[in-house]
Parts: sequence; structure tokens; C-alpha cells
Amino acid sequence: MTARTSGDGGPLRCVWSTTDPEYIAYHDEEWGVPLHGEQAMFERVCLEAFQSGLSWLVILRKREAFRRAFARFDPLRVAEFGEDDVRRLLADQSIVRNRAKIEAAVRNARAVLELDVPLDELLWSFAPDASRRARPRTIEDVPAVTPESKAMAKELKRRGFAFVGPTTCYALMQATGMVDDHLVGCWRAS
Repeated sequence: MTARTSGDGGPLRCVWSTTDPEYIAYHDEEWGVPLHGEQAMFERVCLEAFQSGLSWLVILRKREAFRRAFARFDPLRVAEFGEDDVRRLLADQSIVRNRAKIEAAVRNARAVLELDVPLDELLWSFAPDASRRARPRTIEDVPAVTPESKAMAKELKRRGFAFVGPTTCYALMQATGMVDDHLVGCWRAS
């Protein structure tokens, strides 16, 4: 199936986005839209890591709580988090309470501060040439991993980042508009 309506008589959308109003809003307003800026990209790196093994809808529903808990994803502030902050976050029922993911967010903030290039410049350097990609016709045509996401993950790990495997990196590329995986027939497909 290429795309379908959400049942509300609205436009055709990618099949994954038609089950929940939050998914629909995310699909229509954010997913695949080019994103830049250190804080915005750091937030996405963190949220994609927290999503690992979970539904993206869980993260969407907790996003504002994550923003409060992680100082609006300001890398300067998160890099200063210590063990007391980790304990505070582990006790915060409004977010995903996973020690490894929380510690990865702190570690990744510190890694951002060590970069010799802006975070968004580093991440966008792995964006594939859009003119050479075929638009996916079905959800099965959308890869989970690409050579570019593998290269991004390898470079981020080399630079001290954690919870940034190739699948997470590809999801980041989709979410921030580095790739456009809106299905054929979706109103957002360019």
C-alpha cells in the first residue's frame, strides 16, 4: 500500500501516520522537514535514542516532559548533569526511565561540546543525494539502515556519542529531513 487517508476524509498520508492524531500532526508538520540548529538536532539525537526499542508514539506523547527534564535539550546544560540528575531522571515517571539512555543523553551532550564543527553540519554531511533516491512506493521499500546511516553512526561513535547505531541514525535522517521517505501518493511527498 502506498498511502491512505486517516479515515477523516483528509489527504492521503504514509500508512504509519494514520492511526493517531499525534502521529498525523507529526507526519504532516515535522517528519521529513529539514531541521537545523544545534539544540534542535541534539534533541532529535536524544529522542531517537530514547525511542530505540519503543514506539515513536510513546516518545511523541512524552516529548514535552523530556524537554522539561532535559533542560530543553540545551547541550551546555545537559553536559553538566551529574549523578543526582541521573537519579532525578530515573525517578521521573513522565519520561522513559532507562539508565543507559539517560546516561547516553548526558554523554552525547558532552560530545556535542567537543565537536570541531556544529552538530547540524556534522549530521547533515551524511545526507544522501536526494536526486539519486527513488521515492518509496510501500513501507517495505523504506530501508532501516543505509550506507549513509552506517557512516553517520560510525563517526558519531568515534566522536564519543552513545546509542547512535545505524538504525537510530537512519530514523534521525528521516525525522530531520535528510531523507524524504514519504510514500508515493502521500500529500507530503515532494
